[in-house]
Amino acid sequence: MKREPLVMVCTCEMSGRVRGKGFPAADLPARLVKGVGWVPTNTMISAFGPIFSTPFGTGGDLVLVPDPMTAVEVEFGDGSAAERFFLGDLRELDGTPWACCPRDFLRRGLAALKAEAGVELVAAFEHEFVYTGVADAPGSPYSLDAYRRQGVFGEALMAALRAAGVEPDSFMAEFGARQFEVTVAPATGLAAADRAVVLREIVRATAHRLGERAIFSPILDPDGTGNGVHIHFSFRDGDGRPTLHDPAGPHGLSEPGAWFVAGIMHHLPALCAVTAPSTVSYMRMRPNRWAPTHATLARQDRGASLRVCPVMPGGEPAKQFNVEYRCADAAASPYLALGALVWAGVDGIRKRRALPEGDGAPLPASLAAALDALEATPEAAEWFGAAHLSTYLMHKTGELTSLSGLDEHAQCARYAATY
Repeated sequence: MKREPLVMVCTCEMSGRVRGKGFPAADLPARLVKGVGWVPTNTMISAFGPIFSTPFGTGGDLVLVPDPMTAVEVEFGDGSAAERFFLGDLRELDGTPWACCPRDFLRRGLAALKAEAGVELVAAFEHEFVYTGVADAPGSPYSLDAYRRQGVFGEALMAALRAAGVEPDSFMAEFGARQFEVTVAPATGLAAADRAVVLREIVRATAHRLGERAIFSPILDPDGTGNGVHIHFSFRDGDGRPTLHDPAGPHGLSEPGAWFVAGIMHHLPALCAVTAPSTVSYMRMRPNRWAPTHATLARQDRGASLRVCPVMPGGEPAKQFNVEYRCADAAASPYLALGALVWAGVDGIRKRRALPEGDGAPLPASLAAALDALEATPEAAEWFGAAHLSTYLMHKTGELTSLSGLDEHAQCARYAATY
């Protein structure tokens, strides 16, 4: 049977799912210029499939344009079609960014950070997921036995990530049943979120070719262990020098770094609506889950919302120094999650916000409460733009309403089926 290679150009929007359109690979040069047609209401497709509400109706046209810097092509050598896709930008027909483009939301935030503080953000996403190809066994957390029983999955994943241009850093059996964690090397700015999207899809692709699933849902059982996404970040100046660290500063943070972190702390309840955007996200963020429950900043404490990470022996402290945001999961689009952190940090820099002392306010206990906090945040309209913010709130409210009447176990099942 003859086959002609296809390429898909994708976006990762409000639901955190990756969607797009394919075309013959031979047409790539033209598609890099003109993109593919897209529809505004597509951004309202829920995590579960239906469109619950939309401000766009059936009208309008957009283009989804591949970014040549995001090309992914991975051959698995098993006779299946290669993973061949690009990530791209949503644009109006005249080429200007669409108001609800997730990559442009992050791109604008990064530009504001550079304008305010003269720095670029360096970031990396650390992902936890459940792999169905291994049975749970007593005493498995972090064990060599659990690592061994995943078979070839881990090694196939490392090869696939490297082929996709995402530098693998670590792979391990985690605390939960059948749970694993994968990390990749940090990247600057927009590329950090691109890498997070690529990582999720390559993990899923590798599992799929082994006849299994990788499940990134925030939690599979309301009484179980959650899957978090931890976002690590630091600063570099125009010459590439690290600027987040100051040994004499609070928690080792430089002055702009402290303002940036204070901005995130100040806006944490609202940020949760973007970084932990599912109903089951708030089952993960409960006491005694090694997940945040309050707006806290601490050194080397995995229960904090923001953790100042340790500096390991043998390296330059300023280059290693980073802060980890722990109130996120894979129900979020990496572009929206990282963009929201950047915009909140920029607000902290602009207003010279001071780091709070002691434990901060409780985090929202539900998605509804987090959405209320986001809607009540005046700065959010500037970050998103009024149209994007109202669209996001409508999207998430529809998702919330669709789960009405379902108990926690049923909600977990719905999210596990899609993420």
